[in-house]
Amino acid sequence: MRTDGRKGGVGARRGERGWAGVHALIVADGDVPGRSALDAGWPRWEGDVELIVAADGGWDKAVALGLRPGLLVGDADSLPEARYAELAAQGVPIERSPTAKDESDTELALLAALRRGATHVTILGALGGRRFDHALANIGLLAFPEPGVAQVELLDARTRVHLLRAPAGGGATARLDLPGYEGDLVSLLPLGGLAQGVTTSGLLYPLLNETLRAGPARGLSNVRSAAEASVSLRHGHLLIVETRTNADTEQPGTGDLI
Repeated sequence: MRTDGRKGGVGARRGERGWAGVHALIVADGDVPGRSALDAGWPRWEGDVELIVAADGGWDKAVALGLRPGLLVGDADSLPEARYAELAAQGVPIERSPTAKDESDTELALLAALRRGATHVTILGALGGRRFDHALANIGLLAFPEPGVAQVELLDARTRVHLLRAPAGGGATARLDLPGYEGDLVSLLPLGGLAQGVTTSGLLYPLLNETLRAGPARGLSNVRSAAEASVSLRHGHLLIVETRTNADTEQPGTGDLI
């Protein structure tokens, strides 16, 4: 696993959307699970990571996972100034920002990863912690990249969150494949209005070209009935929250989760 995002320069592999296959990991300063918990819940969660970005105090949390970020982004409000100086002396690339700013450190880290060609971004430390407002803001970051540019996910020991957005115009569908374990929970929560043309596979309570409304909890706590599941959407935005139900009893690296 690379940490600096370079194979002679990140994005050395180009695909039909410009950059292809670059997986970035962002470690934020919220609650970050230990490695054993992440490995048990989401085997191979870091297997293809090419770029690691620490968002301010996320640096020390990344180090606690045995990771060496290739970039530090932040304003030094949760990582001491002396640590910034120490890391700069070691040659760590740093994108320093003022404390009075419009963006969160996690948002700046996401922007930095996207500038370096990331097409898949996993964010740790974005859920939980002392600031519920930060967790909500981080959920909002899922909508930051334009559709088709990058897929962003939030991850902790038991939870994985994606945002599925239908193409504009309503003439096509968006689809997200959800490899996992039978018995785990999958919640489908519409954002910003109606989610229309929702179709699922591999879930106990199937949906076929149906509409979910913001507010009612109809899409809450569906159950995975197969290792391979998927959700497709014709119109609107759908927050997809996967919850591991038996991660503590799984052996790391077993099962069908990709």
